Amino acid sequence: MSAIHDSKSVKTERIRRLLQALAVLALAGIFISLGNWQLTRAADLKVELERDSASEEVGDTRVYTLGDLTDSQGTLPLEAFGKSVSLQGHYIATYKAPNQVDRNGVVDDWEVALTQVDSATAILVVRGLWSERLTSPEISMATSVEITGRIYPRQVSDRTAVRAGELSRIDPSALTSLTDFQLYDGFIAAASESYRGGEINRARVEIEIAKSGTPGYYWQHISYVVIWWLMAILVLWAPFYKRRERSDSQKA
Repeated sequence: MSAIHDSKSVKTERIRRLLQALAVLALAGIFISLGNWQLTRAADLKVELERDSASEEVGDTRVYTLGDLTDSQGTLPLEAFGKSVSLQGHYIATYKAPNQVDRNGVVDDWEVALTQVDSATAILVVRGLWSERLTSPEISMATSVEITGRIYPRQVSDRTAVRAGELSRIDPSALTSLTDFQLYDGFIAAASESYRGGEINRARVEIEIAKSGTPGYYWQHISYVVIWWLMAILVLWAPFYKRRERSDSQKA
């Protein structure tokens, strides 16, 4: 009876170890797969960035509608950065954006208008220098304005302290509590404005997107690759550590 009992115990122990090994391998496989997925995402992003960079060098002269590039429900797509865009809207509020820097390194205050696109959505438009905000006083909230410019991602760092009537940075999230409109991510730097009375002539600001061969999104994917693969290594190593710990306790 003792031999049979021992045989069953050995068989049970083998099954338990086999199940543990399968569980460890399955968990490690999941972590490795997640790491591979993030690595693929990083590779795809790098290819997309290289393609967009090549497209910029050739020069994309097409003028898109706002709906061609983005919508009000999500973030501004990477491939939309710096693209020419046109829209028709109404200026419903004006803000001063102090200490802004243009592509030539000139620091100045800019005029930023909250622009109603339709009955539910709006977007920020950099019209020009704050010092020229009275160039066309006939423009009112009822005036429909045709705008052509380039679309850029929101600013993430403040240029000044937060004050009433000013934007510390050109970021639609700074206005979400002040308006009921669904705001588009990013903003447009106007290159031209026109209305029924003709074209609005004023100095425009040119903006340059900070470029990097390996932006934060890419390194974020790479960091996740390292994390998931490290988790896989820890899962595979854990049984050996427990076995060694058990062996040391038995020797003691």
